[in-house]
Order: sequence, then structure tokens, then C-alpha cells
Amino acid sequence: MDLYLIPAVDGVAYGLLLFVVAAGLTLAFGVGDVLNLAHGTLFAFGAYAAAKISDGSWGSLALAVLVGTAAAGLGGALLSAMLVPLAGRGHLAQALLTFGVALVAGDRLTALFGKDELPIAVPKVLDRPVDLAGHSYPGYRLALIVVAALIAAGLFAVITRSRAGHFVRATVDDRDMVAMLGVSPFTVRTSVLAGAGALAGLAGALGAPIIGAGPRTADQVLMLSLVVVVLGGMGSIVGTLIAALAVGEIQTIGVTNFATAAPFALFGAMAIVLAARARGLLPSGRSA
Repeated sequence: MDLYLIPAVDGVAYGLLLFVVAAGLTLAFGVGDVLNLAHGTLFAFGAYAAAKISDGSWGSLALAVLVGTAAAGLGGALLSAMLVPLAGRGHLAQALLTFGVALVAGDRLTALFGKDELPIAVPKVLDRPVDLAGHSYPGYRLALIVVAALIAAGLFAVITRSRAGHFVRATVDDRDMVAMLGVSPFTVRTSVLAGAGALAGLAGALGAPIIGAGPRTADQVLMLSLVVVVLGGMGSIVGTLIAALAVGEIQTIGVTNFATAAPFALFGAMAIVLAARARGLLPSGRSA
């Protein structure tokens, strides 16, 4: 059990972090019908904000989180505006545009911050190891589990309990009816894409000490987020949470104990789920 305890806890931390990122991606698709391949770049905004602003104090960490979240949220809103001319042209056009934005933004980030991965300073009280069942475990990762779980609970509450969440879910089911109620579906979509970007930036600022801030960060996060969304069902928040935790465990336990087989396990699981959906054995999602 000692071989699996720490990697399993790591998997929870990694999975909850992936959920915060992938929840924005799946909402963007489920509500806005937008396939956003620049989502990993929005995560990178938050990661670089943490790397450049956080100096190990609580105030600087809070400022990094605010800056990263705001910058990525603004990026999501701008993407919504850029996608307006492509209305009705399908997901391929969206993918090409957002992929092009990701390439340009990634190049600018590399030019600004360099080609090396940047270190991230966290408050000293979180940088200390804590005892976990007789094992030394990074305190920051335990704190991240708590914070990410609170974010996940807050997101569920907003989607299922708030008036804004009702309009979000209604837009998924019937956009014309939402428009008849006097609410613009475009406004809902823009708000969702801005919120999705903000979630990515927030996850980037909080997850930078674990995932890092460098030229490969955006691609790595986008790839894993797409795997999570595919496994969980496009547009399904509950499915995304379950899939994120599963991917987190596969990544951490697999890499720790079965390094050569871990990548095959992850994409093998995705292939099985896709095959099952093609046969109608699993739902496809599209429900916020």
C-alpha cells in the first residue's frame, strides 16, 4: 500500500486541478458549442502570472491568482468575439481559429518569458512537508486539494442553484426559448467563455507549482483537458469530474509504478470509451 498511497493522493490533487481546467473547456462546448483549442494557453496565462508575480508571500500569491484569472477571463471573452464571424461554419473553423490564436499567443509568451521553465515561489508555510500516514508529503498539494474541491463545489452550486446557472443550462437545451425570455444567447455564450477562461487562468495560477510554467505547459494541459472532456462526455460537469479524477490517478500511479505503460493506459481508456459511445453503450454528454 505504501507504493500507492502517496501517488493516489497526488492523483486526487492532479485530478481536481484538471477538473478546474477541463470544466471550462466542457462548458464552452456544451453551452457555446465552441471547440476552444486555445484553452491551454489561457491556463498558461495564469501559470506565468504566478511565476512572475508570486515571491513567496501570501499577498503576491493572491495578486498572481487575481491577475492570471482576470487575464484569462478577458482572453475567453475576446475569443468569443473573434468567433462571431464563424457562426454556423462548424467546429473545424473554430478549431483552426483557436489553434492559430494558441500558436500566436504561445509564441508571444515564449518571447516575453523565455524558453526555460520558470520556478514558482509559494508561501513558506505551504512549502513545508507534512506528515501523511507516516510519509512526508508537500503541504502545497494538500492545500491545492482543499482549494480545488471548494472551487468544484462552488461551480456545481452556480450551475445547479443560481439564476445564471439556470440560464446556462437552458441555453444548452433550447437557445430559442432563452431568447424569447429576453436573454441573449450570445451574452450567455460570451459569459460562459469568459468564465471558462477565468477557470483556466485560476487553475494555471494555482497549479503552476505542480505543472510548471514553460513553453510546453499550454500543450500539455490542453491535451490532458481534451482527454478528460472526451472521457467525461462533452458538456457534462459530473462526467468531467469523474474523468478528471480517473486521469489524475492514471497519470500519477501509472507514471510512478508503471512508467512505460502509463501513456498507453490513458489513451487506451479513451479509445475504449469512444468505441463504447459509438455503439451507444455510453452517453455522449452535452448536458451542463
